[in-house]
Amino acid sequence: MTSRQVDVLVVGAGPAGLTAAARLARTGARVVVLEREQSPGGVPRHCAHRGFGDRPHALTGPAHARLLADAAARAGADLRTGVTALDWAGPRALTTVGPRGAETLAARAVVLATGARERPRAARLVPGTRPAGVYTTGELQQAVHLYRQHIGTRAVIVGAEGVSHAAADTVRAAGAEVLALVTEGPRASATPAWALPARLRHRTPLLTGTTVTELLGRGRLSGVRVRHRDGRTAVLACDTVVFTGDFVPDHELARRGALALDPGTRGPAVDGALRTSRPGVFAVGSVLHAVESAATAAREGAHAATAVGDWLTARTGADPADPADSADPAVSYWPGGVPLLAGPPLLRIAPNRVTPDDRLPYLLRTAVPLPRPALYVTQDGRPLHRERFHLTTAVPHRPLKLTARWTHRVDPRGGPVHVTVARPHPGGPAGPPLR
Repeated sequence: MTSRQVDVLVVGAGPAGLTAAARLARTGARVVVLEREQSPGGVPRHCAHRGFGDRPHALTGPAHARLLADAAARAGADLRTGVTALDWAGPRALTTVGPRGAETLAARAVVLATGARERPRAARLVPGTRPAGVYTTGELQQAVHLYRQHIGTRAVIVGAEGVSHAAADTVRAAGAEVLALVTEGPRASATPAWALPARLRHRTPLLTGTTVTELLGRGRLSGVRVRHRDGRTAVLACDTVVFTGDFVPDHELARRGALALDPGTRGPAVDGALRTSRPGVFAVGSVLHAVESAATAAREGAHAATAVGDWLTARTGADPADPADSADPAVSYWPGGVPLLAGPPLLRIAPNRVTPDDRLPYLLRTAVPLPRPALYVTQDGRPLHRERFHLTTAVPHRPLKLTARWTHRVDPRGGPVHVTVARPHPGGPAGPPLR
């Protein structure tokens, strides 16, 4: 097995990883990017719709992926595709396997940009046989846009998020009919930009309060059994079903490295500089919050590049006996910060550690719709910040952004910082935080 030393090792060539790699390579750092797929670009590679990149010149997903990959390559980053990071070989070293064989790469800093994945049918515990015609959104988009495969003629989409409508567009692009979108929720969670064309132009039914309870058919899917909220059941005859949304972070490498995980996001816990609990290891993109937009991932990649550059500068000439270089995963180190906790009905917040110097906005998700919510930030009972969203209804599967203007008030020696939410009373002040 060969070994090599580099300055920065980026794991994952999606928007976050490529943006970080490009910025760091421009500073003269030796940057290697590992991507297990055969082409860089991440999820946008097989998203044929427009909307990626800066408006008003938004690109299709493949064009945006090529743009990011070309920028990283021109900056001097070494993009290695078809390479899988297997495990840690040290505090900032990884064993890999790829076309060049087995190799150990040691770095002064590591950036985890491993992304997220949708939970497949089996993980959602949907019973039935195992017929052909069952996809996740990613599998569907790759089959249609990358491999030009035939997928069937009548499809049911499970979910009503933006990604669900993207899957419906992919089904239509393949020449098939979208029979219905099915969601357990009481309403669609997609933005009007997605939901209105589906309803008005394509006349696609949206079945709310409805659960897929069984897949039918042998050899090829013949239908799905659904149960409505009132207990009624029905069979939707179809030969294709697409399970969308329900993303989970690809955090296996983080777990193998004994990095602290946040219970809300299930990804690596990070502070506002996107530093993990292992010194010199950073995490960006959808591995932190499955899943946000490519633009959000790219912004985090740029933000992390600055933090990585600061780390590299600070570590120049460091003592090899520094505890930060311990190879023992049991050695716990954090460069500062206290836990940042989101209270119900909020599901999660990222970043999820906070220091007084943090400036990156925080992304939250809610479990229930919240019309015109107000967010309260406290530490040890002391109020730090209140932020009201007068014209916003927070809904599940859409991010709610909290500014970082209050972080200078955080006591780094104090207890956890809590973010709670209250619904404003019509025509009056905000009520108490929900418990």
